[in-house]
Amino acid sequence: MRVILGIGNPGSKYELTRHNAGFMALDYFADKHRLKFKPSKKDYYKAGGTIRATDFFLVKPTTFVNLSGIAAFDIVNEFNIKPEDLLIVADDINLEEGRIRIKKGGSDGGHNGLKSIIYHLQTNNFPRLRIGIGNDFEKGEMADYVLDKFDETTLTKIKPSFDLCNDLILQFIIGGIKSMSDHFSKVSKEIKEND
Repeated sequence: MRVILGIGNPGSKYELTRHNAGFMALDYFADKHRLKFKPSKKDYYKAGGTIRATDFFLVKPTTFVNLSGIAAFDIVNEFNIKPEDLLIVADDINLEEGRIRIKKGGSDGGHNGLKSIIYHLQTNNFPRLRIGIGNDFEKGEMADYVLDKFDETTLTKIKPSFDLCNDLILQFIIGGIKSMSDHFSKVSKEIKEND
């Protein structure tokens, strides 16, 4: 069993905002694989399936970003999964728009959603798929920036990153963090060779 949890804020008000890049990546994957999110009895929506004999769930918390750990805690306990089988998909202001980075664990990097997950799981040993949203804002304006909607130009620019996220999530389901990392290294090398 593997779980992919996207970080974002619930409700139409926050759709297509930078802070919801994690939700957007999961929605993209769900659309590609004809999955539908349904409410659970806990604080999240989920969509599940099986790929190559591996069961998985996509999870979108119904709490705000800074309380994402509540859903992470519930899902880890409900399905009795190890932290390494929980992939967190989150936005990252430290990466330029559309850039993707994979981490096997580590600090929250200043992201309140990751901070909440680390607190509730009492570990930082879980993989992350980070989607760059840039940091084109003045000092003190970060909150407004991450809650601002992507414009059409930026959405077009970052669409290839959601294609890559789709492939990486698929690899995570099939073979965990190693399979995902190997695929990312191969793709990154191909991109550099084609530049």
